[in-house]
Amino acid sequence: MSDKIKVGDYLIVQRQKYMKLQKFNNLNTTVNLGKDQIELKLAENHPYHTTFHLVPKLERGKRQFTLDALSTPSEIRNLKELLIKESGSDNRNITDDRQSQGLTTEEILKLREECESSSEVIGKLVENSKSFATKTEYSQEKYLKRKEKKYFEYITIRRPSIRVLCDIYWRLDPEKVLGVRFDTLSQIVSYSGVCSVGNYLLYESGTNGLLPAAMLNSIGKETGAKLVHLHPGNVAQKQALMAMDFPAEQLGRCVSVNIYSVIRHYYQEKEQTNGSEAVVEEVKEAVKTEEAPEIVDKDETTNGETKKRKLEDDTENGKTGGDGEPNAKVVKLEKDKQMWEIENETAAGLMKEKFDSLVIVAKEHPYSILKALLPFVKPSRPVVIFSTSREILAECYVDMKTEAAVTYLRLTSNWTRQLQVLPNRTHPDVTMSGNSGYLLTGYTIG
Repeated sequence: MSDKIKVGDYLIVQRQKYMKLQKFNNLNTTVNLGKDQIELKLAENHPYHTTFHLVPKLERGKRQFTLDALSTPSEIRNLKELLIKESGSDNRNITDDRQSQGLTTEEILKLREECESSSEVIGKLVENSKSFATKTEYSQEKYLKRKEKKYFEYITIRRPSIRVLCDIYWRLDPEKVLGVRFDTLSQIVSYSGVCSVGNYLLYESGTNGLLPAAMLNSIGKETGAKLVHLHPGNVAQKQALMAMDFPAEQLGRCVSVNIYSVIRHYYQEKEQTNGSEAVVEEVKEAVKTEEAPEIVDKDETTNGETKKRKLEDDTENGKTGGDGEPNAKVVKLEKDKQMWEIENETAAGLMKEKFDSLVIVAKEHPYSILKALLPFVKPSRPVVIFSTSREILAECYVDMKTEAAVTYLRLTSNWTRQLQVLPNRTHPDVTMSGNSGYLLTGYTIG
């Protein structure tokens, strides 16, 4: 993991409080912040957390910028000290008639092209405002922050972290991470007991890789712990996992496999085919949704068809053993095993050893998934189930109580209130999320 920005990295581009995740694919990569298009090529080889000045390109009518690294962040000027010279006692005589600004829209656009910095533009706006001097100091600060947000010409490039990624995904669309907010994510990791020792089992059905990234981050690098990441699709979502840029050694201890395929593989190795079919079908019914494609088991399609075709060809050509069976050397597939087969074998091996905790974050009803995966968890180990529906977890609570496979069951929810804490004006945020789903936690019984 390099301390400098390089091509291929995922970057967090921050302008004031706004943050965006962007992959630095090549030197021609650009990032769009509102209407502004910013070229990233000059950021290469600069340290992370460098603040850059946005330099406009000489193309009229287009808001395109290149980057110029600042020698020190102190180059960003304090608008409050520069522009607030006198203030009014209250705002009762100020009328919002949209006539207080003396500059027209065309003149403001011309200012943006002529001025070298946003501070100059905002200074001109303040000079031509008829009501700025009569506003209270608090109102003046709000006005400057609003204008600074619009004309701010600095960005900071940061390295992705679990906290920042979770905040970005949540702000864009909570459904993309199944409604998992950062405080809930921290509780999931805490309840599951993920650490640098042991093997851990995770099932998630679409969080952009946030859950496996958070658990692998807690496992740490150069440790002996391993994570089996089960998912319902053909390919796991791994954007957050890739964005964290874990070392290859650490990333290699996270095995992502299809839940149906690995369960069937595990039971077939134990020669319990009938039992495996029943378990797989039950899980398929539980996780089948309209959005998810029908999963075709690769053991049947790839190996089954290949072996069948090979057997037919060999039988026609007379290549059989003494008992009428195909010769072992002929039946053996000449090509190497595919990656998904190797991952299935690795995951099945860990399932035999059993796991130190089980985490389920699913948009489907989790009970059938829980029943299928609970036998692979050691006694007295934590079980954590997340859902956006309290009623679904209440049903699981009752069923688990009845079966007596898990004890110390607790159904909880998070409700976080964010506060703005400033002198003489501390209050809750006006817009905030009320609920971030529900957690059902407990411990397995031996």
